[in-house]
Amino acid sequence: MKKTITLCYFILISTLGFAQQITCSPKDKVAVEQKILAIQGLQQVDLGNTIVAVGKSFLKTPYVAKTLEIGKTETLVVNLHGLDCTTFVENVLAFAMLLKQKEDTFNNFTKNLELIRYKDGALEGYASRLHYFSEWIANNAEKGLVKDITGDIGGEEITKDIDFMSTHRDLYPFLADASNFDKIKASENYLNNQSICVLAQDKIVENEHLIQSGDIIALATSINGLDVTHTGIATREKDGRIHLLHASTGSMEVEISKLPLADYLKGIKSNTGIMVARPL
Repeated sequence: MKKTITLCYFILISTLGFAQQITCSPKDKVAVEQKILAIQGLQQVDLGNTIVAVGKSFLKTPYVAKTLEIGKTETLVVNLHGLDCTTFVENVLAFAMLLKQKEDTFNNFTKNLELIRYKDGALEGYASRLHYFSEWIANNAEKGLVKDITGDIGGEEITKDIDFMSTHRDLYPFLADASNFDKIKASENYLNNQSICVLAQDKIVENEHLIQSGDIIALATSINGLDVTHTGIATREKDGRIHLLHASTGSMEVEISKLPLADYLKGIKSNTGIMVARPL
């Protein structure tokens, strides 16, 4: 039986002065409001510990892919009932920012989410979304939301051709539109002129002590055309080791990796190392 999903649409005026459309089911709007109440009291002196506490409040949330690919035009999708690895990180960061800002409204949450998810914080079509995670880190660093600390903890700069989206156009329905395709190609061309910093997989153990709870971890890959295949949040657990808090395609839910991060990565054939971004 085909399941029907009812969506509601909110038109908001952003601080940049243009009307912004948000796609959100009624249950997800309620879920945001309930989450805002639930996380009160989770703020800690250290932002990283706050981020982990907020992230753990999502444990067992189902993993659902492609939740942002809705409709015929790009909108700010709010969905707390199904998260992929990137939307998990984005939502956790948006809620943690609310605590830091001492704000508690749906409107402020969506402003944070837009700021995090889109180039320069403004939704201006499909190509404005930060699709490649190396660009997500770089652009959010420019906004002052995170700092790429990979180089500070032993990472080294690499160059790689980034073109997975344009060379796999059939996997992305929005790229059927020629304008979207051309803009994504332009973004890829820009990325191909930038180096990225990666902490090699075999260097993680010796530098693990420099990674803090709350750091955003992006898994670099050897797959052609891609920079990152997965992302999550670092959490130092009772064993004293850094584990990965993430929306997992293995368990199909938000979980903490049973193995420490360095050991977890050894089981991923295509993994070459990690990028690390520290929320500010």
